[in-house]
Amino acid sequence: MPDMGAADHGGPGRTAYRGVGVGTAAVAGPVARMSEAPPEPPDRPAAGPPGEERAKARAAVAAVAAYLRAGGAAAGGDTADVLEAQAMVAEDPALEEAIGTRTAAGKTAARAIHETFAEYRELLSGLGDYMAGRVADLDDIGTRAVAVAAGVPMAALPEREDPYVLVAKDLAPADTALLDRNLVLALVTAEGGPTSHTAILARAMGIPAVVGATGVLALADGTPVLVDAADGTVVARPTHAEQEAAVARAAAAAKAATLSGPGRTSDGEPVKLLANIGTAADVPAVLAAGAEGVGLFRTEFLYLGSAEEPAFEDQVRVYRAVFEAFPEGSRIVVRTLDAGADKPLPFVRLGQEPNPALGERGLRAFRAFDGRNEAVLRTQLLAIREASRGVAADVWVMAPMVDGTPEAEWFCELAETCGLDVAGGRVGIMVETPSSALTAGPILAGRTGFASIGTNDLTQYTMAADRMLGALGTLQDAWHPAVLQLIGATGAAGEAAGKPVGVCGEAAADPLLACVLVGLGVRSLSMAPSAIAEVRDALAARTLARCGAMAVRASAAATAREAREAAAEE
Repeated sequence: MPDMGAADHGGPGRTAYRGVGVGTAAVAGPVARMSEAPPEPPDRPAAGPPGEERAKARAAVAAVAAYLRAGGAAAGGDTADVLEAQAMVAEDPALEEAIGTRTAAGKTAARAIHETFAEYRELLSGLGDYMAGRVADLDDIGTRAVAVAAGVPMAALPEREDPYVLVAKDLAPADTALLDRNLVLALVTAEGGPTSHTAILARAMGIPAVVGATGVLALADGTPVLVDAADGTVVARPTHAEQEAAVARAAAAAKAATLSGPGRTSDGEPVKLLANIGTAADVPAVLAAGAEGVGLFRTEFLYLGSAEEPAFEDQVRVYRAVFEAFPEGSRIVVRTLDAGADKPLPFVRLGQEPNPALGERGLRAFRAFDGRNEAVLRTQLLAIREASRGVAADVWVMAPMVDGTPEAEWFCELAETCGLDVAGGRVGIMVETPSSALTAGPILAGRTGFASIGTNDLTQYTMAADRMLGALGTLQDAWHPAVLQLIGATGAAGEAAGKPVGVCGEAAADPLLACVLVGLGVRSLSMAPSAIAEVRDALAARTLARCGAMAVRASAAATAREAREAAAEE
């Protein structure tokens, strides 16, 4: 395929664009574009008194927060977490105060909202890559609130009755939550990366996507395109041969969806296929996909949007609802609260940080300030222990953002005092930084029972590229040999210590990369339920030795693209 935007004379008007693929399917269909956002409101004096304008602005922002929460409640899972976080941003008292200052000076509600969000946008953009990654969320909230205050339509999804390929500059989480999977064949965005909100939610919904495809906004409504998520390309006016290849790929995907049973290579090496969830509402899809349990139970949803720490009894009830839904032998790995960074909580006290991605997040947040936040984590561990009593599922617990042996040992000690099974190997850590990957040997030689690699953050920190910043989307690729080598180091450490190593990041959902991960020593893969069938099929087609050979070649490559190509050739 040609580089993004470069012409290819395979057919009249044929043009191809390159981005980052999400998924493995290839589909063809006509383009349908998102409607445009409302124009900037004029800067003119308000017709009504300042009090009325402030009330109108407050009502507009509240309506957007309610809209976001309603979309999250309808979608559940990862989408609910993302939209709840956005709603919390909309309700920030500092934003309301800044808007009120402007309406008091005679601005209209719409103009006051626009100027306030523009000011905050500039502020975030100057705080480093991590906070700059929040700009897209802020823009979405502000644009929606301006539209409500001005009484004009918000940017919206196309109103079509026939299937289409959705093309947009970027897609807000709230829009993604409203997608009709019977109509949307694929997503194509000009901005974003493989671990942006759009990419994560598209994978969770089983919709192929290509994100960060510069130039695609030139595509007009109705233009026939071929979206190849595996190759990360969008071809306008594809040739007949290319469309036939898309049909063949779709048939292969349909075949994969008919397979069932535990994950294993063709020569019988077991590889647990698990799912990522956020709430009990996600469980039916996990069971329907034939997952062997949960490799990542995100617990943040219970905490987000709350001014106070959830009560012990409420936590027990929520956790037990998930644990009881799984049959005997199912593994459920609970990640303790990943506070800080993009998930600030009022009851987890942290200092001011210019770059929260490199600050007191994850387990660090509970050891901060001489352990003053430790009680929050202790209550959660006690609630997990209580909820696991008498259930058939095998409940494991892991801590996020662990940097080395001291933190791992601290967590194991705390977990043991809360009655969790440290001696049985059911208390582990997430490997999300190069430091924990490179010292996985000493970590797993100690009391830590297992390691689960979070490839989204591991890639972010390895490549020094914020995973939410669209401009750096091409760097956020777990195929990069540096990332693969760190995963391999962790896998080797697990094998030497006789302790399991898994992956619960987005990389696990890529069927080809899943085989490479197994070749690197990973023995459990956790992903969106929609990806399990294709990963199961890919593993069943290869021996463990073949996976190892793929891993060797990919790890020795020079770039992420060359690593993928080398693995495919092998």
